[in-house]
Amino acid sequence: MSQPHLHLISFDLCPFVQRAIITLLEKEVPFERTYIDLANKPDWFLRLSPTGKVPVLQVNDDVLFESAVIAEYLDEVYPPQLHPADPLTRARHRAWIEYASGMLGALWQFYTAADIAALEKAHADIENRLAWLEPAVSESGPYFAGAQFSLVDAAFGPVFRYFPVLESLAEQGWFAATPRIAAWSNALLTHPSVINAVKPGYAENLRAFIRGKGGVLAARA
Repeated sequence: MSQPHLHLISFDLCPFVQRAIITLLEKEVPFERTYIDLANKPDWFLRLSPTGKVPVLQVNDDVLFESAVIAEYLDEVYPPQLHPADPLTRARHRAWIEYASGMLGALWQFYTAADIAALEKAHADIENRLAWLEPAVSESGPYFAGAQFSLVDAAFGPVFRYFPVLESLAEQGWFAATPRIAAWSNALLTHPSVINAVKPGYAENLRAFIRGKGGVLAARA
């Protein structure tokens, strides 16, 4: 039986798209990728996506949307399995994947903050979220649950990709109080599928995006 044709519709800075790409690369599944401009969405894309958001994965003539759903589908269909087999552990992993989405929202609030008060509020929110995450991360590493790369890692790779850019804007010391996260972040940012989930020039493109938002960090970007 032939494998379905996979077509991933993407935006080059979208962290949710990165989750899907990381999962595909981990499984070494061939796929076609099309980038669109989210500020000028093509009509053909709006006819496919019920939410108007990326990623969208076309599986032959079927359409999947929402990054967590796409990752779960890929994990069910293509080896190796990245979700744990135990139902309770798998449910915990799903919860932390959802937590990663909250982290992305907090980071958005930070790097688009219009004034110092909003920046400081978002900074405190991120630090609080990191404090909750720290004890959930494996002590032995290198990944979230230990030796095996999981869908939680695929979800957090795009999260941690923001921090080197923020540090280049003089925002230092994010993981000073969370050594497990510091080690985990380093492992993910040197992991091949995470590295290759974005196009070359990602950091500069993100800095340009931050400049375009005109907030507190724009002058530093």
